[in-house]
Amino acid sequence: MNAPLSLTTPAVSVDIAGVNLSYGTNHVLKDVNLAIEPGEFFAFLGPSGCGKTTLLRLIAGFNQADTGHVRIGGRDITDLPPWKRDVGMVFQSYALWPHMTVRRNVAFGLEERGVKRAEVERRVETALGLVGLAHLADRRPSQLSGGQQQRVAVARTVAIEPKVLLLDEPLSNLDAKMRVQVRRELRDLQQRLGLTTIFVTHDQEEANTICDRIAVMNDGIVQQVGTPMELYERPANLFVAGFLGTANILKGRIVGSGAERYFEIDGGTRFPIPEDDRIPDGAALVFRPQHATLTDQAGPQDGALSLPCIIANREFLGASIRYGARIGATEVAIDVPFQSGKYLFEIGSSGWLKLWPRSLHWLSV
Repeated sequence: MNAPLSLTTPAVSVDIAGVNLSYGTNHVLKDVNLAIEPGEFFAFLGPSGCGKTTLLRLIAGFNQADTGHVRIGGRDITDLPPWKRDVGMVFQSYALWPHMTVRRNVAFGLEERGVKRAEVERRVETALGLVGLAHLADRRPSQLSGGQQQRVAVARTVAIEPKVLLLDEPLSNLDAKMRVQVRRELRDLQQRLGLTTIFVTHDQEEANTICDRIAVMNDGIVQQVGTPMELYERPANLFVAGFLGTANILKGRIVGSGAERYFEIDGGTRFPIPEDDRIPDGAALVFRPQHATLTDQAGPQDGALSLPCIIANREFLGASIRYGARIGATEVAIDVPFQSGKYLFEIGSSGWLKLWPRSLHWLSV
């Protein structure tokens, strides 16, 4: 078995402070501040055009900030060229040399850096062993699957012993089954190396399953930073709530006060608000599909709020049934665990939606 690839330095932090970047009049990154811990698997997550890849390329040195600083291990690298930053980047396209063997592709970056032949051979052998491709070292990229090509790109980057590993949508060219396998391999490799890794993706499932923390981005702004569970259970705003999984959003207005305070949604349906709930002005009520249930029994139960609804649609998802329930003019999704023989609500039938206050979020619109 190959010896573990030895990194030249311990895991390092990455700090981004006050970064702004514009292309002409287009303000792409807006006062970005992030502190990434040593050895952390961190994600930049957001929709296309949110600035996540621009930020990754800025860390790599391919983009230059208008203001702000980037530090790796406490060292300011803001003005350094890419080859002096001690970072390694895996591109979305993999960028492999088609005429070179796997071995030569992995060795290329080391040879360009003037590493001695014996050390090049050691690092190439170890890197290929880490990604499970030692037996394919003499093949060319065209003779490999998409997942194998992605592993070659990772091995080539790891072989140069970077302080920080940057991954730019590395799974986007793989089919769904291969993505699941390769993301697990990436996580396992990162854990074994203890290497600070930053992962860019628009796929929240990918970020949730392999990353320690996530920065959710939109319109060049970091909306919220936290663990996958923190972001899912305590979203900071409506964008985060809607981007991370399915979220039901009920918009309306608060009427009354004190013990007679109600939330009235479009269509006139209203329900009481617990007195101790602090609700910002203009708030919307947010809850997840699994945090509600359906019943044919009217009235509150076990402290739950009770709202009349009409079943608009129904989908069988295997482990659960997803109902679309109309409350007033708003339709919400409700996931009910599937049990063979259990009563199913028919489309067009009436029911009662039960909501528990502890599972509700009040977020500013």
